Amino acid sequence: MKLHKLEGYIQSIYLVEYEHGLLLLDGCTRADIGMLKHFIVGQLHRPFTDLKLVVVTHMHPDHAGAAAKLRQLSGCRVAAANVPGQWYSGVDGKLMHLTDILLAKWVAKRMRKPRRNLWYTCTLTPDMKLNDGDSLPGFSEWQALFTQGHTDRDLSLYHQPSHTVYVADLMVKVKGRYIPPFPVFYPNRYRHSLKKIMAMAPSSLILAHGGEVYPSPEDYQYLLSRAPSVPMTHWRSVKSKLRKALRRAA
Repeated sequence: MKLHKLEGYIQSIYLVEYEHGLLLLDGCTRADIGMLKHFIVGQLHRPFTDLKLVVVTHMHPDHAGAAAKLRQLSGCRVAAANVPGQWYSGVDGKLMHLTDILLAKWVAKRMRKPRRNLWYTCTLTPDMKLNDGDSLPGFSEWQALFTQGHTDRDLSLYHQPSHTVYVADLMVKVKGRYIPPFPVFYPNRYRHSLKKIMAMAPSSLILAHGGEVYPSPEDYQYLLSRAPSVPMTHWRSVKSKLRKALRRAA
């Protein structure tokens, strides 16, 4: 097994190489498709159809944005958490989808990345739905873990031989510190997910934003201390800023 780390448009991409096929640990952004194909065909010297499985850990633009197109281009299967419904459902969901794409564009601008089309469908029809503890089809060394909180369907991916966990957006590293992501829709689930990973005592964690890291017990405790006790969402953030603006104007 070889784990290739690629620098994606606004996130790290992790492509796992086996002789029998390739596993993509997350669904990337739409802007990453060309680079990923070039790496597989041009550097690994493998046909693009060797991409066998893409796991979507959650529905944000840098984790789900390329999944449907990759399936169309390579014939791969797409896996996601066995959670009912669609994350971006209803009118509010459509607005949140647009907001998340705009946030991704803002992040890209801050990273001085060229403008790219990040549009992707707000719904996902996976070929397989994963339950907590399921092995990934065709890649039995890897196990799906429910680590919800950031959204209602977050997955982490545990590589059992190396005792390493890809935790996607369970945490981010900023200025040497591990902090919760934004948003956190389900704070109680989020704390439970953190404690679940802590109890596993993995040898390392792989972050979508931060690479492979080795948090200490103190790092985990700091992260838990920063975990929100109420939902930390787009709308709450807007309301908080409006309240502050009104106070200043009063």
